[in-house]
Amino acid sequence: MKKLILICLSTCFFLATSAQEKTMQLSLQEAINFALENSYNAKAAKNDIKSAKEIVWETTAIGLPQINAKVDYQNFLKQPVSLLPAAAFDNRESVVETVEDFFDITRQTSPEAPDGFIPVVFGTKQNLNASVTLTQLIFDGSYLVGLQASRTFLKVSKQANEKTALLTREAVVNAYGNVLVTENSISILESNIKILQKNYEDAKKIYENGFNEEEDVEQLEITLGNIKSQLNSVKRMKGIAYQMLNLSLGSPINTKLILTDSLDGLAENNINLDLINSEFNFSDHIDFKISENDRETKRLMMKLEQSKALPSLSAFVNYGRQAFSDSFSFFNNNQQWFGSSLLGVSLNIPVFSSFSRKSKTAQAKIALENSDIRLKETKQRLSLMAEKAKSEYQLSIENYNTSKRNVGLAERIEKKQRIKFFEGISSSFDLLQAQNQLYNQQQTYIQSMLDVIAKKATLENALNLPIK
Repeated sequence: MKKLILICLSTCFFLATSAQEKTMQLSLQEAINFALENSYNAKAAKNDIKSAKEIVWETTAIGLPQINAKVDYQNFLKQPVSLLPAAAFDNRESVVETVEDFFDITRQTSPEAPDGFIPVVFGTKQNLNASVTLTQLIFDGSYLVGLQASRTFLKVSKQANEKTALLTREAVVNAYGNVLVTENSISILESNIKILQKNYEDAKKIYENGFNEEEDVEQLEITLGNIKSQLNSVKRMKGIAYQMLNLSLGSPINTKLILTDSLDGLAENNINLDLINSEFNFSDHIDFKISENDRETKRLMMKLEQSKALPSLSAFVNYGRQAFSDSFSFFNNNQQWFGSSLLGVSLNIPVFSSFSRKSKTAQAKIALENSDIRLKETKQRLSLMAEKAKSEYQLSIENYNTSKRNVGLAERIEKKQRIKFFEGISSSFDLLQAQNQLYNQQQTYIQSMLDVIAKKATLENALNLPIK
């Protein structure tokens, strides 16, 4: 029995651990596709489109029939008294008696009236009024402009979603590349430490046998300590790099990731010289389209201010029923209800606003002129960004090829200096220089591979290339 309980507990612990340690295996393209569906910005952009669609319908519904129902219940805790002029009647006393009998009041329930007036209470103590009103907008210039503006807003939201997708792609490329950089840096540093550790131990034995100086051993010890410190730093950065990648993907930051693409493989696959020679068409760029829609929005705002000088026309139909009683008997079968109906048309004509509308229209016109200026600036800026991105991408490819060649040369130089050092031909200073040169070239080479990947993503965004 105890064994069975132990097995059950172990199984539950294993399942709980497995649920917590979710693992994803991703190539760069798979990571991009995942982020386009699950990143926080992508989800928010999609929700903005849904919200824009609701705004379009909300604006459209303003011009459609509106039906409102209303129920009013009144219960007079003390009914108001009205005064009738007694002079209007020939026989005041008989009129008072008749009025009191008709309205079922007594002198005790009514205050003493001033001379020449008869106190009277009209109506019943409780009233119930139920009505339904149908309204229909016939013409309103502001409504027509607002309808156009809501559709433009929907278009802007869709373009913002497209822009978000491009930025998400670039963010994932950079985050994915940074993880690979840390992985490669750790691998290179561990290899360097392994070689340095052996050199240090060999140099220490040679020193103990009296064939070199203590300074040579100490120099190697300093270099070894520095490399170990770098390795610890990169290992700490590795965890942060994985969390940053998870954040850009939209997955929990502690999700375990296995990256299937290699840094050098991505660098080679991202070299595409045709991109440098490709033509740039600013009119297809998403930023230019967004600027065009911004101008259209400003134009509609000016049109809206102008439309406020136009008259508006609406119509309504009302039907209601009223009931009166001195007690709450409105739901009794013998309760009498009185019906009423009303048809009306309302015409609102703006006449004079102390030039307020004129001022608002002038402001909207200035905003439109500014949007025209910004649109021209956007054309120039996008063309410049495309040329700059092409130049930086070409430079990254050149630096990659140079760094790849230089790291091979630095490895051979360091190896030769190491052999010379242990043969007693060169000093520890020469070996140190060769080692530092190798380590710098290794880091430059790793960074050049990341630059090729990142600069290509930047160029693709600058050229507004669609996401595959």
